[in-house]
Amino acid sequence: MTKEKLTNLQQTALKVREHIINMSGNGGCFIGASLSCADLTVYLYNEFLNITKETLNNENRDYLFLSKGHDVPALYGTFVELGWLEKDRLKNHLKTNDFIYWHPNRNIPGIEFHSGSLGHNFSVAAGVALDCKLKNINNKIVVIVGDGELNEGSMWEGLLVANAYKLDNILVVVDRNQFQANFPTEELIPLEPIDKKFESFNCAVKKIDGHNFEQMEDAFKSFPFEQNKISVIIAETVRGKGLPSIEKRADRWFVNFTQKEIEELINELHGNAKANLISKTLMVR
Repeated sequence: MTKEKLTNLQQTALKVREHIINMSGNGGCFIGASLSCADLTVYLYNEFLNITKETLNNENRDYLFLSKGHDVPALYGTFVELGWLEKDRLKNHLKTNDFIYWHPNRNIPGIEFHSGSLGHNFSVAAGVALDCKLKNINNKIVVIVGDGELNEGSMWEGLLVANAYKLDNILVVVDRNQFQANFPTEELIPLEPIDKKFESFNCAVKKIDGHNFEQMEDAFKSFPFEQNKISVIIAETVRGKGLPSIEKRADRWFVNFTQKEIEELINELHGNAKANLISKTLMVR
């Protein structure tokens, strides 16, 4: 990955996180999980998916299903940076004059399917993947799921069916931020070893740092990982990434901040980004 591409992705992700923070007032949002998957959505839409504003309804496009629908602020923010959604529309969040609220709505261009009830969108994606196979369309179907969502039986039932049809055009991305709602996953219903669970369902699995764009590039470019197998990327992430004051905090699952708190968090976001840049520069020296 070139330095210019890496810088552009990092700057875009910073802007997306700012959009997420701005949506955390006036009714609030699921900020922690949205921040954890922001880098993933930025990379997928900017570097991996074959889809543009002009091809949103073209059947030859790639598809992304956000199964963990409460992370939709990350998707909205990414759409703004892509130019698919007007920035001012984010001010309509939770208002009755628009369709921008806590979960995805297909009235927003770029949203493939409604989601909110966890565990459902993988099966929807599998149906789309099978349809594409039957039509001999060579495209990619990506599903972003939460780690807590893996407790849903429908996820594993869907995997059984998808593997029966050898749907190797599906890529599952697990946002592994170690939390389910306001509990650590391993304290509530332990998930590990996640990679072995997927492998036992005949999936090809890779693990990456979900905040490292270079690791994303190496993993995503090798899709499909194995012929006739569903590909799975387990992305190790940090809930609340970019805001040290709320990172890995169970009580920052859903928030409703005041305008003053939002301003303070945006200052923290930019201060943390600057500190990380300085740290990386010193390490290079």
